[in-house]
Amino acid sequence: MLAITDLYLSFFTPAGEVRALNGVSFDVEAGEVLGLVGESGSGKSVTVSVVTRLVQHPGQVKSGDVVFDGKDILAATEKEMRGIRGRDISIVFQDPMTSLNPVFTIGNQLMETILLHTDISRKAARDHAIHMLETVGIPNAKLRMKQYPHELSGGMRQRVMIAMALSCRPKLLIADEPTTALDVTVQAQIMDLMKTLRHETNAAVILITHDLGVIADICDRVVVMYSGRVVERGTADEIFFKTGHPYTAGLLNCLPRLDSDTNKPLEPIEGSPVDLLNMPEGCPFAPRCKHTMKICLAKLPPEFELSKTQTARCWLHTTGTAQEAAL
Repeated sequence: MLAITDLYLSFFTPAGEVRALNGVSFDVEAGEVLGLVGESGSGKSVTVSVVTRLVQHPGQVKSGDVVFDGKDILAATEKEMRGIRGRDISIVFQDPMTSLNPVFTIGNQLMETILLHTDISRKAARDHAIHMLETVGIPNAKLRMKQYPHELSGGMRQRVMIAMALSCRPKLLIADEPTTALDVTVQAQIMDLMKTLRHETNAAVILITHDLGVIADICDRVVVMYSGRVVERGTADEIFFKTGHPYTAGLLNCLPRLDSDTNKPLEPIEGSPVDLLNMPEGCPFAPRCKHTMKICLAKLPPEFELSKTQTARCWLHTTGTAQEAAL
């Protein structure tokens, strides 16, 4: 469904070149849920912005390929992209208040998407919009259609964005922190909704989140990003139980566990993320890693294959079997 190959993107600022993406490659199959994990600034949102061609100046794609359903996204015209966005590729952004237009009603904005990408009548579009609001758990949907974004809570605005993204039953749904403003009950409802969409339409889903519990619940595969690179990829079971990169292990150690010693404090990842203006020669995670070796500071590690479905960029895998090297 989607294939991203060796993608490089930089933001050319007065301070210098910010190398936001540095050779990102991954793919998503139809009907698959792929999780994108990493700290803020690791390149997750920028990557999906390239997929939807929403990167603005001073951002510039330097090289790479993005192919969606057989179509070269980077070579598509703006007119072609307007036909793809909202219909074939939908995205749920992090902040619903900045994504919804404050001077139009909720119903107006929902119906606009439906009318633009379908041939149904205005009445049918209104009925479908009400149905989508009800589907994402918004009570009194008919009343909400007449309200403006500022009249809704943050959680309800987020659900409106999710309803808008799902309204045309896209082939690819990109969800960028879709449950941030929602309580756990509504989170579960939204996750169930995404699962239903996946099974009914065979849609692919890219889920960007810091919540590794959500990743474990819904994702088939996981891509871990750091400093604009993919540092580890694998099935959800491999990422959680056969972790291959110290950064991934650090993210997992930050989480409380039901089976852990309650008196033992959580282990944060020491240090700060790498400066993208001054990328190091070696592994970008080396200054924060407990396993740093001389080669880590001097040379960027390649992707080591730990299994048929798992790879990791770490020099620890140069010796021993993949099983012995797993952290």
